[in-house]
Amino acid sequence: MLHVDIPTLPEIQTLVAQRNRASVSIYLETTPQTQRIGEAGIALSNLIKEADTQLEKAGIDKRERWAIVEQLEEVSEDEDFWKYQANSLAVFATPDSHRSYRLPNKLKNMVQVADRFHLKPLIRAVSVEQHAFVLALAENEVRVIEVFSDMPPAEIKVANMPRDAASAVGTATVNTRSHSSGRQHGSEGQKVYLRKFCRMVDAALRPMLSGRHEPLILAATEPLKSIYRSVNTYPELASQMIETSPVRVPEHELAAAARPILDQRHESSIEEFKSLYRERENEGRATTDIATAARAATFGAVDTLIVDIDEVVNGMIDEQTGEVTFSDPAGADSYGIVDEIAGRTLAMGGKVIGERKTDIPGGGSLAAVLRYAL
Repeated sequence: MLHVDIPTLPEIQTLVAQRNRASVSIYLETTPQTQRIGEAGIALSNLIKEADTQLEKAGIDKRERWAIVEQLEEVSEDEDFWKYQANSLAVFATPDSHRSYRLPNKLKNMVQVADRFHLKPLIRAVSVEQHAFVLALAENEVRVIEVFSDMPPAEIKVANMPRDAASAVGTATVNTRSHSSGRQHGSEGQKVYLRKFCRMVDAALRPMLSGRHEPLILAATEPLKSIYRSVNTYPELASQMIETSPVRVPEHELAAAARPILDQRHESSIEEFKSLYRERENEGRATTDIATAARAATFGAVDTLIVDIDEVVNGMIDEQTGEVTFSDPAGADSYGIVDEIAGRTLAMGGKVIGERKTDIPGGGSLAAVLRYAL
């Protein structure tokens, strides 16, 4: 199983608000394959050295540098921590604290030192679905398949998951014509059994899915698909589903059927943004101008923001007015402006989407839909 701990919105808001002239952001490609994790540990050690060099160039004194390096080296040397990884690791450190997040998407190795954290790669991880679970549900079997963007799928053994409907409800068959629940029989009795079965499946999934945000895609046929949807408690159950009996369907075929659903969900979100952008542009409530977006984000006026995940525009944004000062090349006293705009948008309860430039209206670094005209 891919071990991820994607930050919640309050956690991201805390990272956005952090200010310390010795703020280190590290992104590292990792692997869930334990036998290959040593390479990631070596790469992290090299990034720690690079961070120390950047801190020294920024004029950070030795005591603060050592405090940061010591924390980062503890992560590097924690053998238990490295046993459970995903496809990337994000580490944020100051002299006083550090946080790390295991992410499902693959990110390039990088380190940045500034007076705030570099969060745009993290935003990509929380805004693009590249990881999902398939619940293959039938009367005679239940499987949970973990689906990855660039790895083979894998079945997950879920604690307390019922093996099949009949054994779950304590009967020889759920298709009996005899009375059940004192009154009901035939098809009504079957539905009572299947509803109880589905509630048990949902209960077994809760601990595994607690705190997660990945889509759960249902593979089932009637009546189970409707019954399960009626009792499901996981908020990220996908509206689209694999409408076929999953019995004896191999994992790779279920994963292949799930990936277009993930693509469709993402494409739909982008198209919805573009449509909303065109509508708001006519009302004076949309912009692709960085300076305008920075001012809007500072005053909480950005409702939805889409940003280019690859480009870095260096400079500074005034904390009070939102005025932009561009800086080229980058320096210790500057940071990614688009990253900062995204952070301020999230801090004010807005939505941020990380995407490629070709999907951004106007083809620029960002596009913003505003709550009101400036």
